[in-house]
Amino acid sequence: MKLLEPGATLDGFVIEACLHAGGMAHIYSVHYADGSRNPGFAMVMKIPRMTAGDGAENIVSFEVEQQILQVLSGPHVPRFVAAGDLARTPYLVMEYVPGPTLQHWLDQPERAPAATVARLGAATARAAHSLHQQNVCHLDLKPANVLIRADGSAVLLDFGLSCHAQQPDLLAEELRPAIGSPAWIAPEQVVGVRGDPRSDIFAIGVILYELATGELPFGAPQTAGGLRQRLWMDPPPPRQLRPDLPEWLQEVILRCLEPEAARRYPSAAHLAFDLRHPEQVDITERGRRTRGTGFGTHFRRWIKAAGMHYQPSPLPAQQQIDEVPILMVAVPNRDVSDATLYSLRQAVSRSLGLRPGARLACVTVIAPGQTSATDSARSETAVHRRYLAQLRQWVQPLDLASHQVSCHVLESGDVAQALLRYAQGNAVSVIVMGAATHGLQMQHLVATVPIKVAMQAPCTVILVKQTLPFEHLHQAD
Repeated sequence: MKLLEPGATLDGFVIEACLHAGGMAHIYSVHYADGSRNPGFAMVMKIPRMTAGDGAENIVSFEVEQQILQVLSGPHVPRFVAAGDLARTPYLVMEYVPGPTLQHWLDQPERAPAATVARLGAATARAAHSLHQQNVCHLDLKPANVLIRADGSAVLLDFGLSCHAQQPDLLAEELRPAIGSPAWIAPEQVVGVRGDPRSDIFAIGVILYELATGELPFGAPQTAGGLRQRLWMDPPPPRQLRPDLPEWLQEVILRCLEPEAARRYPSAAHLAFDLRHPEQVDITERGRRTRGTGFGTHFRRWIKAAGMHYQPSPLPAQQQIDEVPILMVAVPNRDVSDATLYSLRQAVSRSLGLRPGARLACVTVIAPGQTSATDSARSETAVHRRYLAQLRQWVQPLDLASHQVSCHVLESGDVAQALLRYAQGNAVSVIVMGAATHGLQMQHLVATVPIKVAMQAPCTVILVKQTLPFEHLHQAD
């Protein structure tokens, strides 16, 4: 299809400048011909290429994006405006979101520092998690498809290769072979498996690797044999290419790039959590490695992968991320009875027992006055360490063999708002807290804290009442 001229009108939209002319589509800035109509934001029109030399995937991808974009919502996707008839002139009109894509950082002469890589990766993971919560897998995440707003949040673009649980997977039905961008495609996509949210986590791992090192972990293979190598091969450790990278960042990146999806992060929220809290990352041999994986390991994986072929596409399921939530427990640090702490621990134990693979974040909130009034002779760091030690002591009796756990001390004069901000910022799925979070002596003063949290929380809240008098705890033990 030839480029549209500025000033042309199409279904009530006036064409402005052509912003992008790519291999799959042309993108124009547009506005309503009727000046009285104003959506409140700038708009762009996306028209797929449909010349004789273009493949069928252009049309199929347009149909997929047209279906999916209309049902997505939230700040991490452009707002849908209108769609054109495929029989006449197919197009999509959507919100224009200003800001650079991740490609901007890759084009810089210097590699981004670890803190910047982590910040961009966390924003991308949060956006992917929002998508997965709506039963959609993007399946084509790459730097050009991730836009960063001025506030640091990410917006995902181009849903032409995506998969939705409640809609037919046209790409799987009509095209069958591995579909995706060769540099970022996940191993399971190579053998035709679509719909696993952890495929997007693999793609984010490729993006993080490239941001950190300037290199693609698997290159950009163009043959089926080249693509299949990622089913058994590990890339060179990032610290082999860039020795100044911290071990925790390599740990995160290589976990994302595990060939088997089950060995990656269980959800994009877990990935974002580690990128936002690097001090809580458990560093294993994977993070300390400076040499590539040995031939023996690759050979064993090659034998295992040799029989992998196309499988029926599983649907992206909300249950996959519901089963591995981030669970937050608000642990009081003053004026609290041992019985309340015990009851909180029992409630957390029950919740984690139902959710293998869930993550536990133990949070306590201290008032700014606690640092200066009660610990004036100590540094702020020492005060936080003391409260962290109390949290670790509280969590120690729990059996956390199959769970990741982290402890966090927040400083705020508003306990409820501090807990809510933490839950929102870390994609917490369940909050466990005492019905009287500051103990029996102060219930009449702070009883509104759990109510505020329960009313405003973006997730499930479990309020725990003391159910066992402290003098009888030894019998339960």
